[in-house]
Amino acid sequence: MTTIAFIGLGNMGLPMAKNLIGAGHQVRGFDLSAESLEKLEAAGGTAASSAADAVSGAQVVVTMLPAGKHVRAVYDESVFPNAASGTLFIDCSTIDVDTARAVAADAAAKGFSMLDAPVSGGTGGAEAGTLTFMVGGDDAAFAKARPLLDVMGATVVHAGASGSGQAAKICNNMVLGISMIAVSEAFALADKLGLDRQKLFDISSKSSGQCWAMTSYCPVPGPVPTSPANRDYLPGFTAAMMLKDLDLAQQAADSAKATTPMGTKAAEFYAAFVEEGHGALDFSAVFKKLRGN
Repeated sequence: MTTIAFIGLGNMGLPMAKNLIGAGHQVRGFDLSAESLEKLEAAGGTAASSAADAVSGAQVVVTMLPAGKHVRAVYDESVFPNAASGTLFIDCSTIDVDTARAVAADAAAKGFSMLDAPVSGGTGGAEAGTLTFMVGGDDAAFAKARPLLDVMGATVVHAGASGSGQAAKICNNMVLGISMIAVSEAFALADKLGLDRQKLFDISSKSSGQCWAMTSYCPVPGPVPTSPANRDYLPGFTAAMMLKDLDLAQQAADSAKATTPMGTKAAEFYAAFVEEGHGALDFSAVFKKLRGN
């Protein structure tokens, strides 16, 4: 049994923490939401009074936070000063690559091992323990973390050195954001041309238009019963979160002097969609914007 501090018990963090509890680990959690802390306790975890309290005595610290500034603040103010020697840090937040590398470098300078381990799979994957982890950090830290990551995920990939997990996540989600717009455009055009949606799906899902946004997360009701389109776009992954990841990809592209014209357009499109008040819908709801309803 491992004593784990879990900081950040939101829609993703809480089910991840529950899976660790279910595997027999002792989880001390902290979140600003009292309701989240109550749910953690109901699942068998321990609610800490602060992030520092959660970290004290932990063997592993897992963080799942909204942005790089939150990760930086939590590690500087609560984790580094209170962690025991030898504590392993696993940051599962999706943040910018530069901050991930900077915090990991600070951890190393203080004698700690740290991994950046963002996830893919949404709330459903978090609840089912089937997330994909994209992990950056050294081999020894990865080997130590692997048994815990296997509890929370079905696919765990060591992407490389510190920051590589974040790089993989934002590259992957840039592909996803672009492809969801492309698939939505195709269905919107099919509607205008009088082509049955199911027929387009039957063709494209088996030919050169095949992609995850088509076959696993189809943005129109019907063809893929489990997609959010069949529950009025209640989110598995919100449009606001997709915009966040696309913006992170653009930040990384600027930093690396990379050219990402389609990524730029996708970020602009999702920014407009969110500004119109649709940020809480699933990201696949961009079909509604393209369809004109």
